[in-house]
Amino acid sequence: MNERNSYIASGADKSLIWLWFILSAIGVMSIFSATYHDGDNVLQGFLSLKTDYSRQALFFVISGIAGIFILLTDSKFFIQIQPADICKIFVNLALAKYLSRVETNFSKPRSQLIAVVIALVPAALSIMQKETGLALVYFSFFLVMFREGLPPLVLIIGFSFAVLVVATLLLDPNVLALILTAIAGLFIYFFRSKIKRQRTVLFAIISIWFVCVGVQRFMVPFVFDHVFQPYQVKRIYDAIGKDYVPKNEAAAKEIEEKSVGKKKDNGDYNVKQSKIAISNGGLLGKGLLKGTQTRYDFVPEQRTDFIFCTIGEGFGFVGSVVFLSIYIILLLRIVTIAERQRSVFSRAYAYGVASVFFFHISINVCMTIGLAPVIGIPLPFVSYGGTSLLTFSVMLFILARLDADRQMVLR
Repeated sequence: MNERNSYIASGADKSLIWLWFILSAIGVMSIFSATYHDGDNVLQGFLSLKTDYSRQALFFVISGIAGIFILLTDSKFFIQIQPADICKIFVNLALAKYLSRVETNFSKPRSQLIAVVIALVPAALSIMQKETGLALVYFSFFLVMFREGLPPLVLIIGFSFAVLVVATLLLDPNVLALILTAIAGLFIYFFRSKIKRQRTVLFAIISIWFVCVGVQRFMVPFVFDHVFQPYQVKRIYDAIGKDYVPKNEAAAKEIEEKSVGKKKDNGDYNVKQSKIAISNGGLLGKGLLKGTQTRYDFVPEQRTDFIFCTIGEGFGFVGSVVFLSIYIILLLRIVTIAERQRSVFSRAYAYGVASVFFFHISINVCMTIGLAPVIGIPLPFVSYGGTSLLTFSVMLFILARLDADRQMVLR
């Protein structure tokens, strides 16, 4: 143990640690007392790890080792951890647990709404923590719900909503309102015979028109002005090929601060440099450590969000295809594992893993080649980041453990 770690550990409150030790030891002793039967071999009972008290003792030891690691770790390490990243594991487990409950009838709107709340409440908390990119990951859990019986209409509505948002950013508000009104008029014309028999059809068309106009007039402007950060809004505008004009000096200053260290940022500097790096790779690449763009730090965040351009420049088109093929094999393998599960819990969890991985991979790669806005989504297992690597690894190993016990029906 070096002097720095000794100093860090020496500052811990020893009475707190001793109280933990005493209470945990009492817990093991109490469980032993509650489950011991006359004639039991105590030593064998502890070593077999088949009794409650032996398993509790094992977790006692594991907790102690984890505690030692924590005590020897600089507290700044925990400040750097992203709770929103780790939360994906627990949301996946919680959603799988809810969907696997016997009393859950996922064909009912109430059950579907509860599942949506489980997935999206953490997303809202992530947005409050200024982690908008990570918040979008939670929408990938809708694929799990779709597999478990969510009506396709919900996905159609979601896609239509995304198209409406993009149209709101690209078109003049009055022009888009006229287009929506014209579309509503066409629906009324084509369904006029049905409207004569059922007035509710007319009411539904008018209601949908009213909601769409409300989204483009009020909801989208509110979200872009008060939820997204100015630099995030600028990136979204860059992705759809439209110039973004900051509404005030504070927004312009924040965008300028985000561009520090990125040469002269003309809106999509990161993406442009990334695309140059990937194109430099050509068919077979320049080789490991021989890429000019990535070797000399022309690409900002090339070890984190833009790590794919490092692979593209170093190993070229062929290397990139091979690399992405590994991801495809991984995703297909996870889906195969999901479909062979006997329990709803394991299947739902497996699809949750596949959905999160697919979202990260597709958005990150599209981000580096300019097909998606830069929202800070890491590439699983490849991008630099301890929290990210830990989260993806734990998710995958939990799946491996569940698959190993697939003959059991877990509720």
